Amino acid sequence: MDFPATAFDLAFGAGNRQTDLKGLVQIMAPHLEPAPPRTFVSRLWQVAAAVSVSLFAIAAFNPSKSDDAKAAAAGDNNSLRVCAAANELPYSANDESGFENKIANILASDLGRKVQFVWSDKPAIYAVRDQLNKNLCDVVIGTDANDPRVLTSKPYYRAAYVFIQRKDSPLKIDSFDSPDILKAHPIGFVQGTPAETMITKLDLYNDNINYVSSLTNFKDRRNSYTRIPPERMVGEVASGKSELAIGFAPEVARYVKANDALKLTVIPDNNVRDDGERVPFHFDQSFAVRKGDKDLLGAINAALPSMQKKIDAILKEEGIPFETPQPPT
Repeated sequence: MDFPATAFDLAFGAGNRQTDLKGLVQIMAPHLEPAPPRTFVSRLWQVAAAVSVSLFAIAAFNPSKSDDAKAAAAGDNNSLRVCAAANELPYSANDESGFENKIANILASDLGRKVQFVWSDKPAIYAVRDQLNKNLCDVVIGTDANDPRVLTSKPYYRAAYVFIQRKDSPLKIDSFDSPDILKAHPIGFVQGTPAETMITKLDLYNDNINYVSSLTNFKDRRNSYTRIPPERMVGEVASGKSELAIGFAPEVARYVKANDALKLTVIPDNNVRDDGERVPFHFDQSFAVRKGDKDLLGAINAALPSMQKKIDAILKEEGIPFETPQPPT
């Protein structure tokens, strides 16, 4: 399994002491997997966080499946086995309340199949390694377009990172160049994401890292993948405990929409590190299938035009600001 070097290069830079993680990831690649967009960018950015997972925790992983999914034979054209996290809202939950569960239902319907969720208690960053590649399921919802681990469909939306503030905040922040961002304290963000790169560039990391750690109750990141609950990060802005949070729109929009006191602002996609290297903040989202599963990929791409408006309606209901995907270059 190969991890894109650019994820490390963009996040840490050639001269950073953490660059040595690149070699570690190459050694541990069979045991680790980056994920789709969300928690880290989509999640390719989360490779850095995944490196901290201990080997014993990796070996102990045992994906769980629903009874229906166990009964669904590989290659059954009457069903669509969807890799899904059982407890990772707002994306996915075993009561099918996640917005990606709803998108999966639309995909299956437009393919003329019955959806069968293959539930896992592990975070979605492990879906490709521990579910898709083991042939326990057939499709992953919401991966970064052109993720090298899989075959990805034509993208069906483009999502951005956002700033989250109270509407009554006196701070005017609409980019990392806004002078008021230097006045915001504390700032919530997810480590290993593009937000951390820019926070570090602005010399705000040390002032905020203890607060960020408190969002997971100072859980030791060395022994497990640690996710900051998006509802908590958003809630602390609402309560006034934090003046600013930075998150991936699909992960936080539901909780911002639910609170009239809050607003989100899309972060422009023009950010660079000190050395001029681009730091992406907008990411095309696609469906993913196993490498070699070209028939299913072709069927998904053929169905996309008929389902696009229905997907857009789900994104709007969720409150996610989204853009038309970029044309291939």
